[in-house]
Amino acid sequence: MPNEENQSIPGPAASTDPMSEPQAPTSSGEGRGTADPIASVTKDPTAQSAVTGEYAGFWIRLLAAIIDGFILGIIGFIIMAIFGGLFGTAMVTAPEEPSVVTTSFLAGIFGTMQLLLWAIDIAYFVGLTGTYGATLGKMVLGLRVVGTNGQKISFGKAALREIIGKWISAIVFCLGYLWVAFDEKKQGWHDKIAGTYVVKVR
Repeated sequence: MPNEENQSIPGPAASTDPMSEPQAPTSSGEGRGTADPIASVTKDPTAQSAVTGEYAGFWIRLLAAIIDGFILGIIGFIIMAIFGGLFGTAMVTAPEEPSVVTTSFLAGIFGTMQLLLWAIDIAYFVGLTGTYGATLGKMVLGLRVVGTNGQKISFGKAALREIIGKWISAIVFCLGYLWVAFDEKKQGWHDKIAGTYVVKVR
């Protein structure tokens, strides 16, 4: 992996028109240049005051993913313990030669558990990213997912990034995730698909 140094987001481009009047920067980012679409990033997901951000590299994003995986692992363990108990009870009480109804019931328990786990994963990543711009792992490390305007992304874009984009990033030996380490703006394939960046806000 190449040496991963913090890359600062470029500041506003200087005006070359001698007749143009200087514009005082405001809290909403007005008067800034457009050399980089994410030159201003907010610390507070609901605030509009601009601060300078830096692209988040591969290793810190990996650590955030590990934290998210740990949290979801605990939730998943609880869900599997509950459904495992139901499945075990059904197996013990089932006849030696279970009927079609019994077999369907057992398969239904397993299928419901899988659907619930998937729903929790989707709600976690899409819900938190769409609401706060970051999962719990990213929040802990001071990272945030932003759009090309430097602001929190919509739920639709969060779903595109977290469901379709990450599926594509993972399908080819997770190359889409490894791309973060080599990309100039630290974007994975899922970031490029959704038009997002992961930046440091503290």
